Amino acid sequence: MSDPSIPPNDSKGFSRRGFIARTSSILGAVALAGHTTAATARAATAAAPIETGAQVSALIIGTGYGGSVAALRLAQAGVDVHMIEMGMAWDTPGSDGKIFANTTKPDYRSFWLRTRTKAPISNFLGFPIDKDVPRYTGILDAEDFNGITVYQGRGVGGGSLVNGGMAVTPQRERFGAVLPSVDPTEMYDVYYPRANAGLGVSNVDQAWWETAPCYQYARVGRKHAQRSGFPFVFVPNVYDWDYMKKEAAGTVPKSSLDGEVLYGNNYGKKSVQKTYLAQAKATGRVTISPLHKVTSVAPAAGGGYTVVIDQINTTGDTTATKTVTADRVFFAAGSVGTSKLLVRLKATGLLPNLNGEVGKGWGDNGNVMCGRANHMWDATGKLQASMPTAGIDNWDAGGAFAEVAPLPTGIETYASLYLSITKNPNRAEFSWNAATGTVDLSWQRAWKQPAIDMAKSIFDKINSKEGTIYRSDLFGGGRVWGDHLTYHPLGGAVLNKATDNYGRLHGYSGLYVIDGSLVPGNTSVNPFVTITALAERNIEKIIATDL
Repeated sequence: MSDPSIPPNDSKGFSRRGFIARTSSILGAVALAGHTTAATARAATAAAPIETGAQVSALIIGTGYGGSVAALRLAQAGVDVHMIEMGMAWDTPGSDGKIFANTTKPDYRSFWLRTRTKAPISNFLGFPIDKDVPRYTGILDAEDFNGITVYQGRGVGGGSLVNGGMAVTPQRERFGAVLPSVDPTEMYDVYYPRANAGLGVSNVDQAWWETAPCYQYARVGRKHAQRSGFPFVFVPNVYDWDYMKKEAAGTVPKSSLDGEVLYGNNYGKKSVQKTYLAQAKATGRVTISPLHKVTSVAPAAGGGYTVVIDQINTTGDTTATKTVTADRVFFAAGSVGTSKLLVRLKATGLLPNLNGEVGKGWGDNGNVMCGRANHMWDATGKLQASMPTAGIDNWDAGGAFAEVAPLPTGIETYASLYLSITKNPNRAEFSWNAATGTVDLSWQRAWKQPAIDMAKSIFDKINSKEGTIYRSDLFGGGRVWGDHLTYHPLGGAVLNKATDNYGRLHGYSGLYVIDGSLVPGNTSVNPFVTITALAERNIEKIIATDL
């Protein structure tokens, strides 16, 4: 492969040579992360795509936060686990020597089965920035529904591959509104600490942050927030801060300081590939089948469940269909993936006993974006670290928490960019469309207005104080608000409604939900620590009582 914009030749499944190459690459990555062991090597070399007729003790659909927690804890309890992942393994470098594409130079690796990129920020200085790319099983899925585009990670590691790593635990006094049926004491005393440890969460060195050129944009954000009377709060991240310091010193390959975020991060970020999944593989009990997609789950005549799985190639074509049997099935395909699958299985009669709550309670975590045009004396810096470190907290007074986000273009923009999480109360429902054979979502674009109003409670005041204006060149059509998207899909199989209080699906023994679809639409902050902590809580109970 001579040009990173051209995908490699695809094969029908995995060749032995290709599998060995993939294994070698991932072992090298794990070694760099400090997690390699002899058991890891045994697990990786023994791994192979699942075969038709296989019998599995625990089958996990998805390899993101919830699925990775379940895999590790089940394996530690002595259970053999097979994980099914629709996306790629992301363990083989392209011709440029890197596994992931740069944010400013999207190529075939960037988007999931699209022929044109669909970046969250679609325009810059009045010019469209999307471009044609080859159709490929890339890392970022921009899935379009009525009124909203949902951004999701595709590959082993799920959403941890493509997010900004902001690892925020909600304030305890707000937790009752997030998961009302869960005991906050056990979450804050046991499961949030366990999740933060498992994810490798840490805080930026604030003394270094104060002078680092790559965080000038965040310091400008702090100044403007504080001048308008808003609390500015530092938040943890899963980035390796020592690595970032070396990036700044020029002693290691750049990653965050090369703007890597949306399409993966090659070096410094601790995705679950490097944390939970590395530990899970080290047990020797966990195998993963990438480029496999579950299409059916139904009770098996002899007990357990019959699971039908399509194997796909890198252009999305089905190359094989496999039928396996699993004693237990864990749905961990993310809020959208799990909800769509369950709604379809119920409506088409494969799992008819699922209750009427399946598909309901879906929300966007109140996401809305905006940019502000600063004065020239408030330059935000041409070098911007892609890992955010802080936010503006106006949740109690105005219903919004705003992440001070990077805009890593490589040039000075004098722009401040924000991703707001708001108390938007609107919830949508997934439903089966028999005419088209698809699952629809009832979201309406107008439902973003409460989120805009809550975000305005921060930024109208800052603009008034600073004498600045909103940017209108980022989202197309002169629009100020990025109200067309969410990065944080939540709900659709809500805890204690579609499931019991530990994620067991009503109507079927041995079927579980263990991902963000359990969370009813909003977490008040970036959600992945909550998803991870809830998975830790639920799997502990399931292992203790169901196995």
